[in-house]
Amino acid sequence: MSKIATVITNLFEDSEFTEPAKAFREAGHTVVTIEKEAGKVVKGKQEQDSVSIDKGIDEVSADEFDALFIPGGFSPDQLRADDRFVEFAKAFMDAKKPVFAICHGPQLLITAKALEGRKATGYKSIKVDMEYAGADYHDEKVVVCSNQLVTSRTPEDLPAFIEESMKLL
Repeated sequence: MSKIATVITNLFEDSEFTEPAKAFREAGHTVVTIEKEAGKVVKGKQEQDSVSIDKGIDEVSADEFDALFIPGGFSPDQLRADDRFVEFAKAFMDAKKPVFAICHGPQLLITAKALEGRKATGYKSIKVDMEYAGADYHDEKVVVCSNQLVTSRTPEDLPAFIEESMKLL
């Protein structure tokens, strides 16, 4: 089974973490939450969910994982201000490992300069940013590019996002 790195911090979109993480775990995959420091508890922007962090970013390497999961909300925008998270995300894209990003999740990939020439989608407010980053933006519930990158727009797209992510695992 796969080991999935999940980069997450405060103000993540609750369901965009909880629903995919639950599906991945139920299928037998391991979901490892990563933030600046292990043991911290981060809270969702809807204040429905909190997540205990398994590993600090300085404790991990992309080589240890089979896939990367980037939930949306304000979390990816905060994480992309830290070069360690940007480099971590870029390492997955460069290694052609599966990357699952929903809603604002692609913001981390924009900063990693990892979307050029790739088909993708995301929340409508980051469409222009994605296009400036060289992405071929599609306003669809789920977009799969090169059997590696799975992107979706909103919590309403979660069933399709989870289904396509599971196929790559």
